[in-house]
Amino acid sequence: MRNLWGEPAMAKKYVVKIVKKLCKGCGLCIAMCPRKALDYSDEVNEYGWRIPRLVGECVGCRICETYCPDMAIWVEAVEQ
Repeated sequence: MRNLWGEPAMAKKYVVKIVKKLCKGCGLCIAMCPRKALDYSDEVNEYGWRIPRLVGECVGCRICETYCPDMAIWVEAVEQ
């Protein structure tokens, strides 16, 4: 399986980064994740919105980045 950039998706590990101050808790990233790897956390930002957290394995598809209207989320590949 390959991600959108042609990299082997399972060859790397991915982490999801969230700018808490920008997140408005809309849940689009959670709804659009094909692996259901995101869910709401109990943590709230300074505006009172619940922010998402990684609960499963991210495969690096970056669909959450595409659908976030506030560009508050992005995916990074990390060395294993």
